[in-house]
Amino acid sequence: MQTKRSYQDGCATAHAMDLIGERWALLVARELILGPKRFTDLRAGLPAISPNVLTQRLDELEAVSVVVRRKLPPPAATWVYELTPWGRELETVIMALGRWGARSPALAQGHPLSRDGLILSWRTMFSSARAGDLSGEIEIRMGDDRFLARLEDGHLQIDRGSAAAPDAVLEASPDTLAALAYSGRKLNEAVQAGALKVEGDKALLKRFLASFPLPEPAEDLSAGA
Repeated sequence: MQTKRSYQDGCATAHAMDLIGERWALLVARELILGPKRFTDLRAGLPAISPNVLTQRLDELEAVSVVVRRKLPPPAATWVYELTPWGRELETVIMALGRWGARSPALAQGHPLSRDGLILSWRTMFSSARAGDLSGEIEIRMGDDRFLARLEDGHLQIDRGSAAAPDAVLEASPDTLAALAYSGRKLNEAVQAGALKVEGDKALLKRFLASFPLPEPAEDLSAGA
């Protein structure tokens, strides 16, 4: 089954765009990379999308085997959406697009990030060379969401979850955490401003937040440059 519009082009790239090229489709997939979500959770991660458009995108993605809908067992007993095994392969596509987009001379600053969007950006931008021999467990709290970053000899694994005894804890909004990692905002200043709560090893946190260098921007060859 095809989406409403098709490029009618034999290239597999064109077919991929038939599947995920509609507005919001790839961002819906991004919000499901880290695990299944309820409809309301997807709306929270994509506040600018209307319920009708979100429903349409989910139906389209389900029709082409990118997303499935299933009911969780009791006591949750609620319906969730999740990526199929093939749909989860979009993570590498989304990460590559994120790295490519980060180099854009026209990249807008100041737009909000979703919680999952921030975590995926950290997966994308993490530099083992910058982290060096960094090791430890950091729990990241954003509202009622919990993520666990495990660092071992400069390698990062970050997923949903908590630690019984993390080495450090970061608690803030995704925008504050993005500013700390990407815009040079200082840890102590954010704490003093009430935008950030920290526990545990501050030295580990500072090294962790310094491990996400942005790629060099592409040359701006636009007429107004």
